[in-house]
Amino acid sequence: MNKQKIVIIGAGIVGACMAYHLAKRNQDVTVIERHSAAAREVTEKSFAWIHTTHRVAPEYWHLYDAAVEEYHTLQQELSELNIHWHGALTWDTPPLRDQHFQKLNREQLEALEPSLKEYPHEAMFVSEEGAVDPIAVTELLLSKAQEYGAKIQYDTNVTQLKQEGSRLVGVHTTKGFVESDVVVLAAGTGTPELCNPLGCHVPVTSSPSILIRMKTANKLIHTLISNAQFEARQLTDYTLLAAEDYIDESEENGPQAVGKRAYDTLRRSLKHGNQLELESIKVGWRPMPDDGYPIVGFHDHMNGLYLTLMHSAITLAPLIANLAASEIIDGKSRNELDPCRLSRF
Repeated sequence: MNKQKIVIIGAGIVGACMAYHLAKRNQDVTVIERHSAAAREVTEKSFAWIHTTHRVAPEYWHLYDAAVEEYHTLQQELSELNIHWHGALTWDTPPLRDQHFQKLNREQLEALEPSLKEYPHEAMFVSEEGAVDPIAVTELLLSKAQEYGAKIQYDTNVTQLKQEGSRLVGVHTTKGFVESDVVVLAAGTGTPELCNPLGCHVPVTSSPSILIRMKTANKLIHTLISNAQFEARQLTDYTLLAAEDYIDESEENGPQAVGKRAYDTLRRSLKHGNQLELESIKVGWRPMPDDGYPIVGFHDHMNGLYLTLMHSAITLAPLIANLAASEIIDGKSRNELDPCRLSRF
């Protein structure tokens, strides 16, 4: 196995997964992060639902189908990894892929979620789905990568990717130059800014979402609930999370207003909801490829540049990082990633 110098830009969930899988296979890994800690961009604002059953194009089904299994494999490798396999309960939402859910009646729903004030006649339950603490998972993976020899540079900005001809040879940063055989871009919405000077267009835009964090004296939700009124789950027994779509920055529909409405909805919808205390409302700027599907792989015209962009990264990053690490180390394309290539645009 050839030991390569691999620079990973970004210490969110994608960068952490890449660092773990590459360092575990004896690569010389350096992670560069502009913040003073990991997971300080979109990862910390993620609802962090391991969500594999929403409708996607058939050519991507295999990735979502394998994502849960990959998390179970990771959990076997890392005993400290805490995943809440509580399942996901949905109603009044677009239908899921048929083969993955079971229908529950009102009586079953009352047994599963006793704190709801109102119940639908029927809901869909996906028992194999779960959720994580995105910051804790990211920090754990980076810690394990360091145990395998990876280096992490925090408070470090990448100023330029250095190329010689059609090959990247390293990264200029605010703390000096870092030589590389491969640069893995796990920089999310910062990817175009780094790629454009190279003449490499990457079609990704920012897709904002809102995360609302609340304190609660007791556990009010036992699964993950998604419906037309709210999307919520317990992060811990004493912290409840809700996710909402971003609308705009107006006073009426800005993040604070949307977050406050979500908080009020949960207070009304849950027994003992009046015990909820609003803790924070934050906007996460998700990197969204133009067609909504991952962009992964070596760039066709810039040797040594490997792209890792995806939504939802919480769901897909462990699996895709494992496959991507295999491509980088073994030098062979993985067929599973064929639909994810930049060349499709």
